[in-house]
Amino acid sequence: MALHFERCEYDARIAKVTTAMVDAGLDGLLMFHQESMYYLTGYDTFGFCFFQCLYLGADGRLALLTRAPDLRQARHTSIIEDIRIWTDEAGANPAGQLRDMLKSLGVKGKRLGIESNSYGLTHFNGRAVDAALAGFCATEDANDLVSVIRCVKSKAELVFVRRAGELADAALIAALEVAGAGVDEGDILAAQQAAIFAGGGDYPGNEFIIGSGRDALLCRYKAGRRVLSDNDQLTLEFAGVYRHYHAAMMRTVIIGKANERQQAMFAACNEALLAVEDQLRAGRTAGDVFDAHARVMDANGMKEHRLNACGYAQGAKFTPSWMDYPMFYHGNGQVLQKNMVFFAHMILMDSESETAMTLGRSYIIGEDGPQCLSRFEPELIEI
Repeated sequence: MALHFERCEYDARIAKVTTAMVDAGLDGLLMFHQESMYYLTGYDTFGFCFFQCLYLGADGRLALLTRAPDLRQARHTSIIEDIRIWTDEAGANPAGQLRDMLKSLGVKGKRLGIESNSYGLTHFNGRAVDAALAGFCATEDANDLVSVIRCVKSKAELVFVRRAGELADAALIAALEVAGAGVDEGDILAAQQAAIFAGGGDYPGNEFIIGSGRDALLCRYKAGRRVLSDNDQLTLEFAGVYRHYHAAMMRTVIIGKANERQQAMFAACNEALLAVEDQLRAGRTAGDVFDAHARVMDANGMKEHRLNACGYAQGAKFTPSWMDYPMFYHGNGQVLQKNMVFFAHMILMDSESETAMTLGRSYIIGEDGPQCLSRFEPELIEI
């Protein structure tokens, strides 16, 4: 099997989850988050765009229902031994076959948690699952049961996280070596991805974000490329990725010399990042982190240009997003713990002057505070 961790690592994770299930009064868990499947078993696929479900019993038993193309994928990448295949055919009913699988496992009448808030479970399929399990067993939402547990990384996971941070640095270096007036954005993206793949990295959970000129104010990827001008702004949001573990970074690069507005916006971002770093400690909450960011931004007159969130957890993530649980926003009471990993992004977008400024890095929550995953200082970059 092509496992990235020792078998004892997976056994320890399963034990944590089954304990949490029992504490919640659950007899089993129906997983549709690909991240949960990967975390507990190593199962590595993008086949979750179709119907598939991993069952975990309170006794530690695993059973996977998936499509035929993922049979060997599961055998090769995971510790799952019980793999069932639902049939591709006209009128296929994978939810019904899920019920049949559960019946064979003796869970009729039991209480099961279900990951209903998942990219791997569409509303259409969710309704089919509800219908198939009605009167068969009781289900309740357990969307964060595994997510909360995998927020705290093991020593083995942190090795991958740190490698992802090194790959993010490599991607930044590659971008800055290429970027400049007259350069196509596509050449910058190509350089970044080449650096990550050459370093043994993987595809990211979502597209790298790149935008120059007016598009530097966008926080999402869009199709189409632009050539940089002599005096320009270039926003880059990207991630080093290793074994699906992410370490994101965000920078707005100035082509030419920064003007007064750009300098002022960078100063606010830098001050806010320092305030955030002061809150990235075990015992603080995700809401504390956001509030520190907001206080600085607002004191610098940037309230109308900032966002209502300033970062989120990082980990092993699959498409369509590398954003993980929890997020930094006001009122989020999730308590930070040692060995959690977070991406903190300071984003300012001034639509009136069409000026962008961003600054973001990833961190491990350490014993005495945050450990930055990048070796680069948060300086205003002019090229």
